[in-house]
Amino acid sequence: MITPDIIRLFPDVDPATFSFLPVLDQLHEGVMITDNKGIILYMNDIQAKIDDLIPSDVIGRKVTDVYHVDEGVSPTMQCIKSGQRIDNLACFYRTRLGKVVNSLHNIFPLNASGQLIGTICFIRDYGIIEQTLESVSRPEKRKDIRRISSLPAAPEKKRLRNGTRFTFEDIIGEMPEFLQAIESARLASDSPSSVMLFGETGTGKELLAQSIHNNSSRHSQQYVAVNCAAIPENLLEGILFGTAKGAFTGAMDKAGLFEKASGGTLFLDEINSMSVGLQAKLLRVLQERKVRRVGSLDEIAIDLKLISSVNENPHRAIRQGTFRADLLYRLGVVFIRIPPLREHKEDLEKLICHFLSKYNDILKKNVNAISSEVMALFESYDWPGNVRELEHVIEGAMNLAGTRETIQVRHLAVHIGGLSPTGPDPSAPPATDGSSDGEDTSQTPQNRGRVNIVFPSAQASPKPDKSLSEIQKQNEIETIRAALTKARGNAARAARQLKISPQLLHYKLKRYGIDAKAFKL
Repeated sequence: MITPDIIRLFPDVDPATFSFLPVLDQLHEGVMITDNKGIILYMNDIQAKIDDLIPSDVIGRKVTDVYHVDEGVSPTMQCIKSGQRIDNLACFYRTRLGKVVNSLHNIFPLNASGQLIGTICFIRDYGIIEQTLESVSRPEKRKDIRRISSLPAAPEKKRLRNGTRFTFEDIIGEMPEFLQAIESARLASDSPSSVMLFGETGTGKELLAQSIHNNSSRHSQQYVAVNCAAIPENLLEGILFGTAKGAFTGAMDKAGLFEKASGGTLFLDEINSMSVGLQAKLLRVLQERKVRRVGSLDEIAIDLKLISSVNENPHRAIRQGTFRADLLYRLGVVFIRIPPLREHKEDLEKLICHFLSKYNDILKKNVNAISSEVMALFESYDWPGNVRELEHVIEGAMNLAGTRETIQVRHLAVHIGGLSPTGPDPSAPPATDGSSDGEDTSQTPQNRGRVNIVFPSAQASPKPDKSLSEIQKQNEIETIRAALTKARGNAARAARQLKISPQLLHYKLKRYGIDAKAFKL
């Protein structure tokens, strides 16, 4: 497909010369031509097939917009910026339709009258990663599949009479920090003191709360849970404390959750979402151990174990004025932090085994293995949704696996391929203080093809001696260092360059032991 822009790119060349371009469609390599701003002027059919694109849809668009990658990482933009050719650059990325591609790129600057006017890129596709990666980094094919042997039966747990399903025996994890959280919960189980669980969404706060209840002397009594973020503010007070007849139009005498849980355990999930005004009323209930229904003057004594949870750093919420410090001291007598999955990835295999067993039973499947490429992606991914996300990914992959016994990369949710440290990255862990990088648009249909460069190579047949996760980690470290150098050690400016939040950059600096001050001039 010849575009007028290509002809305008070379004003001194006879337009008839460009009749050679259709020949590029006959090559067995992908070909892409851009101008000196990275705007795509030409893409042959092979390149479109490799990347699951339609040439007419991408011509006229900037390469960074099509592939959803930062300019500092895009090979094409690197060539434009440096004016130097890029030879044998191995790239690993996921297309917008979810195919994982392993390819080799050779990019050449196009010059006219001593000025750079564009680039031409030749891409050789080495196939979908699950078909070829073993020849690059795993020569023994028999080791290519991570088989989960002797999967135990895992029927869906039935709800107990006290309203729970889980005990400490159901918790999976062996990393020291994770085990420390479990042990703290065990020790606090039979104490009347309140417990606050601090963990990101999906870390298992509800599971731990139920386990605390079932390990206490109150286990035969009722366990009552409520998600404070899921109930409108004008209804939450009545639900918690109850209502008296006549308190408002249609109000009836009705016990609140504090009364219903008396004698047992009340779990207030995401209590940090509660308004400051309602927090003051809750504080009074905790101090007096009595509850007053909405619209009533009578006080009702309560006796319960109170467990609460927050999904953001409560001290940060206090500084912002959205959480009362005195309430934190009341609720967090025993404060337990549940580490996110990215901090105990060594437990991945046991968790995967558990979920395979669970969904084999539910879905009537016989999936008992995952490919090594899938495991490599799992180990590289940061799991922002934690264990809950892992469970949903496994369940979804098992549905797409059909009658196969092994989960392959093509069965995974598209976003699991998002290994790039730049752009709107779904794999980026939220900061421990609960801050957000803003709305994530990376998984819209138009945003599913972000390029993820994993390893550069000076050879046509790269054979890295590092694992995929090690390569990705090194790539991320180098990208962060480059941003800090450009920003002269200004972390906030570097975060803007990387298109991530300052909190996320701070997390990564701490994780990789990088001192931003060392980059100041």
